[in-house]
Amino acid sequence: MKTSWRSASLVATAAAVLALTTACGQENATTPSSAAQNIGATAAAGASASTGAGNGYGADGNQASASPASPAGALTVVDNPQLGKVLTDSQGLTLYRFDTDTAKPPKSSCNGDCATTWPPVPADDASAGAGIDKSLLGEVTRADGTKQLTVAGWPAYRYVKDVNAGDVNGQGVGGKWFAFSPDGKKASLADLPGLSVRKDPKLGDIVVDKNGMTVYRFLKDKAWPKSVSNCTGACLAKWPAVAEVDASDTKGVQKKGLMGFTRSDNGFKQMTVNCWPIYTFSGDKAAGDTNGQGVGGTWYAVAPDGKPVGAPQ
Repeated sequence: MKTSWRSASLVATAAAVLALTTACGQENATTPSSAAQNIGATAAAGASASTGAGNGYGADGNQASASPASPAGALTVVDNPQLGKVLTDSQGLTLYRFDTDTAKPPKSSCNGDCATTWPPVPADDASAGAGIDKSLLGEVTRADGTKQLTVAGWPAYRYVKDVNAGDVNGQGVGGKWFAFSPDGKKASLADLPGLSVRKDPKLGDIVVDKNGMTVYRFLKDKAWPKSVSNCTGACLAKWPAVAEVDASDTKGVQKKGLMGFTRSDNGFKQMTVNCWPIYTFSGDKAAGDTNGQGVGGTWYAVAPDGKPVGAPQ
């Protein structure tokens, strides 16, 4: 709505405030030069900047060699504080599914290096323990002729970085790997909204995406008078932009400035919180990880009001 310059000063002032509030949702954000970027090549302690990026299966060149696949034995259901009920093998190791696979018909697309990082679970000796419907268990013949366990049609894998019973280090890797729930679906305490708030033991209330992955802000971005992302190219490979979410599909996040904008570099509709562009971090391997916090002195988790948690004042 346009306001006439002849309108009363009070109306003009109100219109100016409204414009400032909504301008961040305007289109055609400019793309800066690569010199303005800080992609966090040196990650915070414990983070692997390449984990989950590019190949989609979480290989970072530092995996321990996977031992020969051991039989699954009687599958078990365990309660995980982050994910709810999770399916494990008889040794307590978490079983995973891969979004790139298919369940109808069952087909595994994880071979070669992928199968080293994610060892397929043999179908031999697998059986349904308490709380598991045995009719959901099956098998698929892999490209090498071996038989792999399936759950509700989805091929089952272990993760090479899970070394202890109960580990769920593979959850969310590459945005494609997820622990099994007992019914063959992706394990989750609940269906999370597009954006919600989680209380982190160190950072306090922070925003997470629909997969429970921590959301970050880049201090070199801009929010006013319109949203501008200064993370492009290689930066986006490490810090994937969060897709636009309807404001009604959020919980606990401040509504002001909660909108999307169109990136000028690739036309992607990116979400903002208080008009600041938001991202996830490829070095976060599972829901609840905050490995991107403080990377490069420019990346910080996002508070419900859009402020960067723990950033220098």
